[in-house]
Amino acid sequence: MGKIFYLMGKSASGKDTLYSMILGSGLDLREVILYTTRPMRDGEEEGREYHFIDEQRFEELRSTDKLIEYREYNTVHGIWRYMTVDDGQIDLSKNSYLMIGTLESYEKTRQYYGSENLLPIYVAVDDGIRLERALKREKKQKNPKYAEMCRRYLADEADFAPENLKRLDVNTEFRNDDDIEICAENIKAFIAERL
Repeated sequence: MGKIFYLMGKSASGKDTLYSMILGSGLDLREVILYTTRPMRDGEEEGREYHFIDEQRFEELRSTDKLIEYREYNTVHGIWRYMTVDDGQIDLSKNSYLMIGTLESYEKTRQYYGSENLLPIYVAVDDGIRLERALKREKKQKNPKYAEMCRRYLADEADFAPENLKRLDVNTEFRNDDDIEICAENIKAFIAERL
């Protein structure tokens, strides 16, 4: 039986980069592409980072019970939705998977697939370093959205509060303050021991 290794962390913790590093490391893990209604960022491609859909498609998925989990955020640019869709990508009888998301999405995915099938991987970073990274990333965008960056930063403080991590048995932390290569190696070793 396969497992789902669920990578999560606050915004600008490096989880997207770590996700790519782990998938490309030779571990026998499949990727799961999530869906979103938010606009595509510079450098993103359909079907690589996300499946980018509109509100009409979201409503179609919701009406056919295809949503494993979804979250919506009332951003400064309107409501953005992120979701995991039961679209045939996940078959635990055949494969193990690496997923990426929030603590809320982890909780709902765990409810759907069972806690015995999900292993949380929490990436932690000093808040000052995280803020610097978020600002640097946002400055590179054609149309920086600084207010949204700040909203995400503050929301993550509440979402990833210690009591929430404890409630969901997320007790293994991987630090990504200085050297992302070391962090990636530690996560890969964690996964390899459990495959």
